[in-house]
Amino acid sequence: MDTAPPRGPVASAPAARGRLRNLNLVMILPVITAAGVLLVATDARNWVQALVLGTGLAAGLLTFVCWASGALFRVAVPCLVVTAAVWVYGVTADCQSAFYGLSITGPHVVSRLRHHRVAAAVALVAFVAVVGAARLLVTQGNVLDDVVAFVIVPTGVTGVVTGLMFPNRRFYEVVEELEESREREAELAVIRERVRFASDLHDIQGHTLHVVKLKIALAQKLVHSDTARVEQELREIHALVSDTITQTKELAYAQRRLNLSAELENAKNLFEAAGIRVRVDRLASDTGAADPSPAPDTATDARTSALLGQVLRETTTNILRHADATWVRVTLSGSGITVVNNGAAPKGPPPELRGLAALRRRVADDGGELVVERRDGRFTTAAVFPARPAPGGSAPVTDGRPTPATPKRKDDDR
Repeated sequence: MDTAPPRGPVASAPAARGRLRNLNLVMILPVITAAGVLLVATDARNWVQALVLGTGLAAGLLTFVCWASGALFRVAVPCLVVTAAVWVYGVTADCQSAFYGLSITGPHVVSRLRHHRVAAAVALVAFVAVVGAARLLVTQGNVLDDVVAFVIVPTGVTGVVTGLMFPNRRFYEVVEELEESREREAELAVIRERVRFASDLHDIQGHTLHVVKLKIALAQKLVHSDTARVEQELREIHALVSDTITQTKELAYAQRRLNLSAELENAKNLFEAAGIRVRVDRLASDTGAADPSPAPDTATDARTSALLGQVLRETTTNILRHADATWVRVTLSGSGITVVNNGAAPKGPPPELRGLAALRRRVADDGGELVVERRDGRFTTAAVFPARPAPGGSAPVTDGRPTPATPKRKDDDR
């Protein structure tokens, strides 16, 4: 038997098996070890019996450890032989707990067989029952007590544990399939992001090239009849190509201005596709603004919103690529955005996030601050800007770090 953890983060199947193994070793192994030691201590009447029963217990525990680590069949045969021999010895030596090691080893080995698992399970239970019944041939005590102690209890315990191991095996298979499925969904989310980048590139260059083609065709027609118009068209073509080069560079280096609302919706879609729960909080700032969306005809606020959109996009990509997250919380306020996710490695060097490093400099150049922090398995990315005066009053300037605010509303809690 074992205990399985709840659904984990996006990860590969080997990583999922590793987490399940650690959970089993921490929670189940101490319990079965303590129970086995107690049985040996109470059932053995001399050091020989204690040694034999202890050997059976050790073989059972070794089977469990190897089963949890995926290396069961390296020790399956010797452990089965040892625990079966200990059970035979226990029947002849009047050691009722001698079946304990076999009740651990047998079900774990049977449940991992590729073929004929049911037949093997029946054979295991039958072996325990037959060997226990052989006690009746050598007993001189109460027959009913021996039937209960050597036949009913060992056979029942072995049968129940064996029966539980079959759905347990299927449960592990389902967990691994889910982990693999979520990993594929995360890869698809990254692919969608690449497709979106290609779409943005097409929008920039495709339109420009089409316009340039038309203007060149027009210039060819007018080259001999209207040289002034041809010069004008060439100047426009030059300006258009220059602007396109600038936009392409901005897109390539994640410097193109983005729409924060559209980026938020896209991030939610990407996270949900990867099986990550998303919660979006909108906090009321001192200015009364619900979120940092740009005000009409305000170049500064538009630039701030674009930077926040870039921070959200880069953070989304980093979470999908570098974290085993199961949840993400996005907090919008009048002065910035904060993204918190779990699944960050608790130890070791943090991943190299070049995109955020470049954005930190751009945010600082615009008067804000980008804070990246990893603590207790959580990764926090916060971009904040000094609060700007609101109509009819002035708001205090923040120090560039997230500050507590009174929640105005919460939405998209998934």
